[in-house]
Amino acid sequence: MLPLSLLNAALASTVLVELKNGDSYNGHLITCDAWMNIILKEVIFTSKDGDKFQKIPEIYIRGNTIKYLRIPDKIVDNVRIEQERAAQQGGFQKRSNDRNQRGKGGRDNRGRGDRNNKKRD
Repeated sequence: MLPLSLLNAALASTVLVELKNGDSYNGHLITCDAWMNIILKEVIFTSKDGDKFQKIPEIYIRGNTIKYLRIPDKIVDNVRIEQERAAQQGGFQKRSNDRNQRGKGGRDNRGRGDRNNKKRD
């Protein structure tokens, strides 16, 4: 949960992304999804060796190619405070309990459907 909440909190801020192949991209984070695929705008590309630089208007980066992301400390601190506050209020615990108590829609406790529970004449 933490990496995605960090990415969502970092939307519209400047981030540095290093890929597994060593290339890095520095730009404004526009969108991210559950697989950590991201779109950056106003990007400065730096090659692995550091000898090539290129300005790119927009780039899509697949999440499975990302080695690490550098996010501003201010955003990291804000997310940490929010998660601590939610944990103190029982927000995360409450969600998991609600999920466990929902049941299986139309099934009894033994996992059988409603048709087995009807009275027979």
